[in-house]
Amino acid sequence: MGRVLVIGAGGVSTVTVKKMAMNSDVFTDIMVASRTKSKCDKIIADIHNVSIRTAQVDADRVDDLLNLFRHFQPDIVVNLALPYQDLSIMDACLSFGVSYLDTANYEPLDEAKYEYSWQWAYKDRYEKAGITAILGCGFDPGVTSIFTAFAAKHYFDEIHYLDIIDCNAGDHQKAFATNFNPEINIREITQKGRYYENGRWHDTPPLSVHQPINYPNIGPRESYLMYHEELESLVKNFPTIKRARFWMTFGQEYLTHLRVMQNIGMTSIKPVLFNGVEIVPIQFLKAVLPDPGDLGKNYTGETSIGCRIRGIKDGKERTYYVYNNCSHQAAFNETGAQGVSYTTGVPAMIGAKLFLNGIWKKPGVWNVEEFDPDPFMKELNEQGLPWHEVFDGDLEM
Repeated sequence: MGRVLVIGAGGVSTVTVKKMAMNSDVFTDIMVASRTKSKCDKIIADIHNVSIRTAQVDADRVDDLLNLFRHFQPDIVVNLALPYQDLSIMDACLSFGVSYLDTANYEPLDEAKYEYSWQWAYKDRYEKAGITAILGCGFDPGVTSIFTAFAAKHYFDEIHYLDIIDCNAGDHQKAFATNFNPEINIREITQKGRYYENGRWHDTPPLSVHQPINYPNIGPRESYLMYHEELESLVKNFPTIKRARFWMTFGQEYLTHLRVMQNIGMTSIKPVLFNGVEIVPIQFLKAVLPDPGDLGKNYTGETSIGCRIRGIKDGKERTYYVYNNCSHQAAFNETGAQGVSYTTGVPAMIGAKLFLNGIWKKPGVWNVEEFDPDPFMKELNEQGLPWHEVFDGDLEM
């Protein structure tokens, strides 16, 4: 039914591609492409039930991408590469006339800045070309945005308060490691916190605002206010929201390592001269840290990610909590990747599936909450990320 090109060969791609192969009635022809072809070959080594192949591509080069598109003729391009490469891939898709999906918004290489303006600027051109761009189809952003849309559709007349909470209670047996690309992860965590309240944005010093939050099957974990890109689109698409925040857990050992690396300059994105060669410290740090794609084997524990919402229904205040817990070991047993990769990779597959089935398909550039959430929520239950609901409970926030 569908020809899909997946760009990227990390842990998320591993999950996405393997889950596509498990849905071979929809994904009939798959190509995995990356700068390093051997990584793609490793992902597909044990997939034999569907037509699948690999290629080398430089996702920074539009001409390189276009050559690959002409060769493979994809129906949709699933971008699981670095966020810096979103615009070059969107440009190539626009030039070729093929639809696009990603899991994280664009950010410039030389500045840790997260906003959708660069990608939203493609809306008219994609609409005129008759192609679809689906933005932020991972877990957060992605499932958390769909959780919000589902709540707005079924349970609220107005959403007033939204808290997205993300806990990783797993143990990967490493002194320090990040659960997705170290460069992106550390850039994200070391930026100022940011939240939306009463029509404007408020900044906070990095990780300065925190509180314990109880997570299902896990218990209380210290949770830190951060900025996350889905807040920007959610307050735009649900204008009744009075306050929107994002919280994530970090262990003290992780924060201690991070603080030391910051203090000695290893998290800097500004180039330095070393032995006559210009290097970026955070990129060197990425090279020496454990590969997130290799963490799964001994990973124990689980993640818990969800939305805690307060608003009005039929003139009465109500609360709603919707969440998913994902076992690292179960994710590894199924796909060979840990839970954080799984929770991002499965939604990317679902978004592509709904596009190929014609359900999430309309010309233009869209964040996931602008589509009907119901078929996606149904797929989550069927594809390994079941969700749970708590009505009118204590939100703690």
